[in-house]
Amino acid sequence: MHSVETSAAPATAGPRRRGPGRSVGLLLACHPAPTAAVTAVVTALAAASGRGGAGVMLIAAAVLTGQLSVGWSNDLIDAGRDVAAARQDKPLATGAVSARAVTAAAGCALAACVPLSLANGWQAGSAHLAGVAAAWGYNLGVKRTVWSWLPYAVAFGLLPAFVTLSLPGTPWPHWWASAGAALLGVGAHAANVLPDIDDDLAADIRGLPQRGGRRGARTLAAVAPAAGSAVLVLGPAGPVGVPARAGLAAACALSLTVALWPAGRSRAPFLACLVLAASDVALLLLRGARLA
Repeated sequence: MHSVETSAAPATAGPRRRGPGRSVGLLLACHPAPTAAVTAVVTALAAASGRGGAGVMLIAAAVLTGQLSVGWSNDLIDAGRDVAAARQDKPLATGAVSARAVTAAAGCALAACVPLSLANGWQAGSAHLAGVAAAWGYNLGVKRTVWSWLPYAVAFGLLPAFVTLSLPGTPWPHWWASAGAALLGVGAHAANVLPDIDDDLAADIRGLPQRGGRRGARTLAAVAPAAGSAVLVLGPAGPVGVPARAGLAAACALSLTVALWPAGRSRAPFLACLVLAASDVALLLLRGARLA
């Protein structure tokens, strides 16, 4: 579950400047890329697990509303710092959308997420809502602590449970599915920090990746998804095929390369971390029918 760093109290938006219209501004304030990515992955995972068409759409709606609430709340909570930093990529900071509109949108999304989640069954719904609560907790201040990785691990780790608990018999996912997803979440957290780590440190945002500096964050962003790949490849019962072994070896080699990359502002390590995360997503989808 996505969100980005920093946590300032909601503040009035800066002076209104030319920019996107209000509807576009509201869309951009929800963090559309991670919102769409997480929704698409969980929807595909539900389809791969054997959930029927109506059930897949119900899961998609629940995840989408949860992600929207997290994204909007993140920009709302960060508004004060974004205004002070004159962030031109933040609709609240530019005045393209009002704090009142974002507050209303986040509240409506969260209100819709609750019944949509529980419509998948109380166990599945509770698992998803716990993940959404973890993401909100991150936005509300956990991001500033050494425990910043934990909400990501919880939110991502519970996504396979949301899918499997909605199936007949409400089975829990295999340990390797939850562990692999949780490690993917930790890697996503560290990768998310990388582009803005200097600004975060200047604003006294000291989550776990920031405390390790640029190299430490990069190492965590590489090692966590590689460990997730190992869990997803080696965890399921049965023999491991040659392609899977080769893929795991490639992931480990890429992780080591990123960890040892010379210090600097090159985007190559960040892009490599995204490749590692994508490989974990692919493995989760390939294992979809065997999650429980």
